[in-house]
Amino acid sequence: MTMLALTCIAQTALLTVAAWTLPMLARPTLPFGVRVPAGRTADPAITAQRRRYARAVVLLGALAALLSAFAVVLTGDPDVLAVAGVLLGVADAVLYAAAHRAVRATKRRGNWYGGTRQAVTADTTWRTDPVRPPWALLLPSLIVLAATAAIGLGRYSSLPSTLATLRGLGIDVHNRVPTSPMTAFAPVLSQTALTILVPLLLVAIVRARPETDAEQPASSARRYRVYLRGIATILLAGVACVDLTLLLLALQQWGLLTPSPLVAAATWAPTLAIAAAFLLFGVRVGEAGHRLPSLRGESGSGYVQRDDDRHWHLAGTIYANRHDPAVLVHQRVGSRWTLNLGNPVAWAILAVVAVLALLSLLGVVELPSTG
Repeated sequence: MTMLALTCIAQTALLTVAAWTLPMLARPTLPFGVRVPAGRTADPAITAQRRRYARAVVLLGALAALLSAFAVVLTGDPDVLAVAGVLLGVADAVLYAAAHRAVRATKRRGNWYGGTRQAVTADTTWRTDPVRPPWALLLPSLIVLAATAAIGLGRYSSLPSTLATLRGLGIDVHNRVPTSPMTAFAPVLSQTALTILVPLLLVAIVRARPETDAEQPASSARRYRVYLRGIATILLAGVACVDLTLLLLALQQWGLLTPSPLVAAATWAPTLAIAAAFLLFGVRVGEAGHRLPSLRGESGSGYVQRDDDRHWHLAGTIYANRHDPAVLVHQRVGSRWTLNLGNPVAWAILAVVAVLALLSLLGVVELPSTG
């Protein structure tokens, strides 16, 4: 029970820190997902919303830690972890959306874009000189995948009739499932999917439209290139780290490693390390590279980035613009990309995903499972 309670507190702390840092890492001209002119980034209304949001997130996190730890000790049910995490995530999202609405309303009342010269810019070298991901970093993940598959093939014939399931941060030896190729090789299948899908996603990301600023076109284009190279490096290194975590989980499931707190810590250390690297990168570089220095000698163009709030929904997470040919665009919240729902291609992609999910629910397509 003590371990479950500590896990609840640790999970709440991680979610709270993530929510608390979200506005700090955002671009100054996109506070809470609202586009504002550079001259308004230090407006008292924005500062007040940042402080109010930060206080609310910390108080909510402290309350959630106490209640979730008490609930898991009282019930002894590990599912409390998932429920507590979802509820806290939803509550933090509501706080963020409230701050977004407040900033947007203040911007509208104050007519912040009145008298400004709005424009958009494009990096004309993006197609001729694109950012090239460091594909050599994919080699470690391929080695880990091959090693996991080889160990699994050698071990499969001697596996017991039932296997322990993956639960939480380790193996649940008390909850077992019948041994089959799908259950035994679920970690290998997960590694395979990750090793294939992340590079495909990276190809789409580096081809997506770059984020440039009309006020400093050259500097913003250079910053975005540095930012994208860093994202590509972290993603490819992250595949190897997560594959290594899956390998260690597989060794426990196959009976080659005895589950223990020390083994659990070693299992999740690679994934936590890449998560920490991503956080440090975000702090140093910022979303779309906005924390990087500008080019020497570049002065302001006299323009401000066009106000396109009308195309963004759900606090800057959903983009829909029928007149924009882009399929993938950088999100306003976090270092993530989202589909342009105004483009029919985006709906075709979502339809394929929905069909696969439906076929999985109906049992037509069987996905790897350990539980």
